[in-house]
Amino acid sequence: MIATIKQCLLNLYLDEEGASGIEYALIAAMVAVVIAGFSGGVRTAVTTIFTNISTALTTAATP
Repeated sequence: MIATIKQCLLNLYLDEEGASGIEYALIAAMVAVVIAGFSGGVRTAVTTIFTNISTALTTAATP
């Protein structure tokens, strides 16, 4: 029983499948920031999106 739990935890620790999704999200965010730097209209839209995300995360983190 303990060996099975240990193996499950080890498999979970070694699983890197979800990392690629996070990497793609970071790349998309960096591209959005670069595009925002070159275009005024896009800059406003991206700033609004990031502000909304930041506000939502802050609200969700508040007990």
